[in-house]
Amino acid sequence: MKKRILAVLLAAALTASMAGCSGKSEDTKKSDQDSDKDLTKLTFVLDWTPNTNHTGIYVAQEKGYFADAGLDVEIVQPPEDGAEVLVASGKAQFGVSFQDSLMPAFTGDDALPVEVVAAVLQHNTSGIISRKGEGMDRPKGLEGKKYATWNLELEKATLQNVVEADGGDFSKVELIPSTVTDEVSALQSKSVDAIWIFYGWAGIATEVAGLDTDYFAFKDINSAFDFYTPVIIGNREWMKENADTTKAFLSAAKKGYEFAIENPKDAADILCKAAPELDPDLVQASQEYMKDQYKAEVSQWGYIEPARWNAYYNWINENGLSEEEIPENTGFNNDYLE
Repeated sequence: MKKRILAVLLAAALTASMAGCSGKSEDTKKSDQDSDKDLTKLTFVLDWTPNTNHTGIYVAQEKGYFADAGLDVEIVQPPEDGAEVLVASGKAQFGVSFQDSLMPAFTGDDALPVEVVAAVLQHNTSGIISRKGEGMDRPKGLEGKKYATWNLELEKATLQNVVEADGGDFSKVELIPSTVTDEVSALQSKSVDAIWIFYGWAGIATEVAGLDTDYFAFKDINSAFDFYTPVIIGNREWMKENADTTKAFLSAAKKGYEFAIENPKDAADILCKAAPELDPDLVQASQEYMKDQYKAEVSQWGYIEPARWNAYYNWINENGLSEEEIPENTGFNNDYLE
């Protein structure tokens, strides 16, 4: 949490310093201000600090795709309780979330008025990473090993499912509280043996660092785990009332991600410009990996396949992991995509 607050403060300081050093004349500043008045202001909330999941948004901002669509989009860090609450409250119109963590938002008395309107990636790129050659290249190999857990019910149920599907005994996996902030250091120090990661960032980081690893993806063990992560969410009621603006936002975002697909190096440079604290080598390598993930085999960026969306929540229903059963086709909407 301290890191999130620090990131917000640093971002604010950076913005202020950039404004102070812009060198623009007063007439130019006034012209910019007048121009901004014609744009619809939106707030977009990240799920965490900037990374290549977000590149298309930063590209759309840098290349003027949002402005061309009549939008002035502010990109902000998430609060402690996540992008979902900020979007649900109406303080932000759009944000980044994940199908698995959204599950509680769609049911019960605490259901939130949020809806998924685009898939950032077409497939779940998460899985378990470990040091190479220690037998954890398959789920059964986690027996007797230290796994860094967030102690979430859905997390542990997912891990148990893949371990048992591989003939393993989940009770033999040593669950230790996760304090991992740097996967490379955690694996090298042997403070932990196995970590749940998103390969496009943390997995690529191990490659850049020259650390040999083993890895298996959840979707390769159980197809129900090929859920959508990350995704773009919006405030459902606001989007109904502002359908054209929603479509304009997603159209501009689409252009940003398609630019990143076609121009990974230039897109990485744009992300590094927006977040200079990032390691350029990691960003470049990650962007090269991600260019094949944003759309994968589909023709339309952002599209959500209902059968695959439903398969994951059906698995949750079948295993009693939700307080209430999640009806099919709950929580997503492809209608705003163009």
